[in-house]
Amino acid sequence: MDDANGRDIIAEERPPLEFVEVAAEGGPYTCPEEYRARVMINVIHDGAVIPPEFLVDTQGVPIPGSAIYDAYVRERDWGASDVAEQLAIALGIDGYYKVNTARVLMDFGRFPGMSRQQPEHLQRFAINYPFSTLLSYDQKRRLLERHYDCIAEGMDQAVQGKLINLALHSYDRLNESGTERPQISLVTRTVGYQLDSRMPVGVFDYLYPDVLGEFTCNRVLRDRISLTMEKAGLPVAHNYPYLLPEGSLEVRAQVWFFFSFLRGRFEIRFPGTRKDPAFQKVWTMLLDTNLRSSESEILRSYLHMFRRAPQGREAEFRQAQLAYERVADYLQSIGKDVVDEYRHAQSRPSSLGLEVRKDLLWELDEREQPVRRRSEMAGHIARVIARAICVFLTEDREAKPAFEEGIGKRDSWYYRGVPRDWAERPQSL
Repeated sequence: MDDANGRDIIAEERPPLEFVEVAAEGGPYTCPEEYRARVMINVIHDGAVIPPEFLVDTQGVPIPGSAIYDAYVRERDWGASDVAEQLAIALGIDGYYKVNTARVLMDFGRFPGMSRQQPEHLQRFAINYPFSTLLSYDQKRRLLERHYDCIAEGMDQAVQGKLINLALHSYDRLNESGTERPQISLVTRTVGYQLDSRMPVGVFDYLYPDVLGEFTCNRVLRDRISLTMEKAGLPVAHNYPYLLPEGSLEVRAQVWFFFSFLRGRFEIRFPGTRKDPAFQKVWTMLLDTNLRSSESEILRSYLHMFRRAPQGREAEFRQAQLAYERVADYLQSIGKDVVDEYRHAQSRPSSLGLEVRKDLLWELDEREQPVRRRSEMAGHIARVIARAICVFLTEDREAKPAFEEGIGKRDSWYYRGVPRDWAERPQSL
């Protein structure tokens, strides 16, 4: 299993996440210089690496390639990295972030955990089937610690200060029913909000406003990409054939952005809380959107499930409860204003997934197996996306949303010593 043709599994150690540098050429759709550091491109499902330590089962017996190769082919987002590379070149930015770990082994676009059998697409956890049944407990723990946590740390650093976080994916040509999928799909809404008009209970903290699940992206950017694609002859769907699972990077990033935004507002209003251990514990919990901190999980269960505090730490958890209640009271007191500001602000970071049909990016055989890359099409699609992003940044962001007229009064809380661009918040988050 090697990668001589770009199709096979790489059975060696490689960094779980890497920044792939490109020789940016620039051109008619080059990103304006002031925005180049604020556009992030990522590909999390086009990796081919399965380290040797995860190619043996619980008994130490090598796992045959025949047991996993079909799943590897099915799970991989063929061609997504090709579009990402060409898009970075067209925009004139330094490169893109790529997860090297094969999705069949671990999916960073899901919450940590394992799927015991092949579940529904949107209900899976990070450790994928069949590895969820092939690996030992210790192997699974190492997989999350060495790959999931490593990727999370890198992504957390990369996403800070970004205005656009574009995740590139590719999907199968056909639905399970046999109908053909659209060539392009833009995914900007969570499945929970689509089905229940609210965020699911017990995933993120209750303070996260339900309405923010409606879209994870500036809708002008979404529609600019859609319009530009359609004019280029590339049919586009929105939030079809599926939506964003709550464990996706796009959704987790939005929750992190909002609580970072709220923390900045709160600490401007109450600067004395910045170094208070109780408040630090609360913010750490709210910003634990990867759900990897056991300390935060204990606090969540203490606050929301009314479980007892660890023995000897009752006073500490009581102080954290009081701090949490102050944050909740603050959010309630300015709730609609602050949520509307964040939801529609020009400076709100946009996270969106862009799906391209696999047969546009790779030639497939009769069994839907990849044969060879279609590099010209990947480049064409990338240049169309670059054109849309360039127009959005240089023209669309200049328009002032009508809603600002309603909150632009100088006597509102919005102007009471609070920076207009929430990106000016304290950086020690």
